[in-house]
Amino acid sequence: TLATHALVHVVASPLERAQETAEPVAAAHRLPVTTDERLIEADNRFEGLRVGVGDGALRQPRHWSKLRNPFLPSWGEPYTGLAHRMLGAVHTARAAAEGAEALCVSHQLPIWTLRRFLEGRRLWHDPRRRQCSLASLTSLVFDGEHLTGIVYSEPAGTTDPTVTGA
Repeated sequence: TLATHALVHVVASPLERAQETAEPVAAAHRLPVTTDERLIEADNRFEGLRVGVGDGALRQPRHWSKLRNPFLPSWGEPYTGLAHRMLGAVHTARAAAEGAEALCVSHQLPIWTLRRFLEGRRLWHDPRRRQCSLASLTSLVFDGEHLTGIVYSEPAGTTDPTVTGA
């Protein structure tokens, strides 16, 4: 899908799955993969635990207190902070690719939160209703420094938005 794009900059979250996703695209364009910590997944107090609905940590009463405030989600990072750090990473990548295209490889929640922020929508949401499937592309279109559009596609085919993780 990205083979014909004028990519001149590829940047990814430091997490292994994002690096592995970015590498073949960067190699096809003869570019290095740079890393930006701001593209990382949201801070997560459930790190290392299974949290799927009905089969993990969420069934345990000791974790329920982490779920009571939708404005400060269970992972502890406020949505606005997440959106702002992602927007900073996007603008850095946009500047690095001035006049061409940049690819930022991140994760579902940060991408969806940034998109909702840019569209002026409330940031807290039902994760089962995200339009940000695995292997999807959320493209931010700029004219200079000004965002002019947001385009979503699923080049590998549609997936169930309730399926998360790699």
